Order: sequence, then structure tokens, then C-alpha cells
Amino acid sequence: MPSAPNVSAQVAEQAVHWLLEMQQGPLDTRQQQAWEQWLNAHSEHRRAWEHIQRVNQRLRNVSSPLAHATLNTPKSATRRRALKMLLLLGAGSAATWGLRERQLLPPLLADYRSPVGERRRLALDDGSQLQLNSGSAVDIRFDAQRRLIRLLEGELLLTAAQDPRPLQVLTAHGLLESHDARFNVREYADHTQVAVFAGQVGIRGRHGPAFLLGDSRQASLGINGTGPATALDANSGAWTEGMLVAAHMRLADFLEELGRYRRGQLHCDEAVANLLVSGTYPLDNGERILDLLEISLPVKVRRFTRYWVTVEARA
Repeated sequence: MPSAPNVSAQVAEQAVHWLLEMQQGPLDTRQQQAWEQWLNAHSEHRRAWEHIQRVNQRLRNVSSPLAHATLNTPKSATRRRALKMLLLLGAGSAATWGLRERQLLPPLLADYRSPVGERRRLALDDGSQLQLNSGSAVDIRFDAQRRLIRLLEGELLLTAAQDPRPLQVLTAHGLLESHDARFNVREYADHTQVAVFAGQVGIRGRHGPAFLLGDSRQASLGINGTGPATALDANSGAWTEGMLVAAHMRLADFLEELGRYRRGQLHCDEAVANLLVSGTYPLDNGERILDLLEISLPVKVRRFTRYWVTVEARA
């Protein structure tokens, strides 16, 4: 397979979207025009499109769990994520394929998952309560010495039951430990954000000293060390109640957050990216949220398809 093209993660996601749309059946006139407009908008788009077609063809000739998952779960979050990763990384050697599968398969084979747009509540064997946000996955390993939850992707809220064994949450950026705290953990690409609602959580990042995070405080740990403890922000944990809370949030950031709970692409035009949004919005009615934005802000929501939506300046 040729090496990966020089494309951004956003363009890779767009190319994957169009590939999956076309594999569902012929595009209608409006979809065809939207695809052609996207393809011709930038040379980066054309590079991504040509490469994603080669990736998809190569998968049909590869015998591996990743190829099987990617080809046989049409239009699923799993397939979208796998295609995007393959587009960004490119590849050829068996060693590179193996690396990709180690990165992608753990979430696919997780003990517990919540699909995009859904939230899940679990009662653990020790009496702890675990909630998974949209698009999240965890592995759980309890033994005589410790209770371990590995966050593979996404976000969780954990209400720890009292137990002599420490309750630990392992993320890509470090280890969290408590005995009876209630806390939220969200994993980003370059850091993990921790918010404590009750009790205390010990934080040990891969870089920097360990520290104790107290009640009503939040902090991050990442590739550049651990950040300072600050007060909880307005949106901390609101997802567990099915709400999205914004306090003078940039529209671009608001739509990125809303996009976590929707399938497909939700874009923000740069002309309106810095408009400010405030309010409390129900996550289970994303279309209603978009309608409210048109009422409260000088914006227009353009729906090319159900899975391709752009918020732009109102004419």
C-alpha cells in the first residue's frame, strides 16, 4: 500500500464519510453536488479521496481482525474509526498492520462500550456505579489486590464503593486512584481531564509528580505533565444528566462538543466560529439544539444529509 497522504484528521473524517455514504447506494442530486464541491475545494481533499479508495480496496485482500471489522460493519462507528486511522497512517508492512490493530482492536473488543449517541449505566461487582458517555469503551479487571478500570476511549463517571482495595482508572496518560470518590474522567488525544465531585483522587501522570485532587476540583494530565487544579467548569459531568451546559462557549467549541453525540459530521464555518453560546441543552434532541441556535444566533444550519451538517452565517 502506498504511504499515507499528507492530510489532516478532519479531512480524513470527511473522506471516510463520503465513502460510507456512497457504499449505502447512489447519491442523490444534492449529495452528489455536495461531494463534488468538497472534492474540488482543496487538493488535500482529492489526495484523501484517492487514498481512502485504495485503502478500502486493499482491505479486501487482507486477512486480519481489523480488516474483517472494517469491511463487515457498514457505516458503524467502528468502521469509520478504522478507515480514518488507516487513511492517516497509510501502510504496507505486516509490522505496521500489527501496530494498527493493537491501537484499534482494544476498543472494539472492550468489556463494555457505549455507541455514539448513547450513554450507558453499569453496576460493578463491588457496588461501584459506572457511567459511560457517548462513544466510550472500558475494560474492567478486579482481583484480590485492586479494582482496575481501563478507559480505552471516551469518558466515564465513576462513583466508587467503599472497599479495602484501591479503585484505579488507567488512561493513556496516567493512573488515577481512589477508595470512595465520585469523579469524571475524559480522555483526549493529548491529555486526560479529571473532575472530582466528592472525595479525593490520587493522580499519577507519566510525567511530573503525583498529587491529590480534592472535592470540586479538576485537573489534566498529559504528554506535557500534569496541569494545575482548578474549579469545576459549568459542563463538568452534565452529560450524566443528559445535558450540555455552555457558559460563553465559542460556537466552534460548542458544535465540537455536540458532535460527540451525533453520527456524521457537524461543521462550523470560520465566519461564525467565535460567536458565544450560553445555556443548558438536552443531549437527546440534537436537532432541536441546532434549531435553537438559528433562533438565538445569526446563523443558518445547512443539512446536506442527515450526517453532513454545516452551521454558517445567516445570509
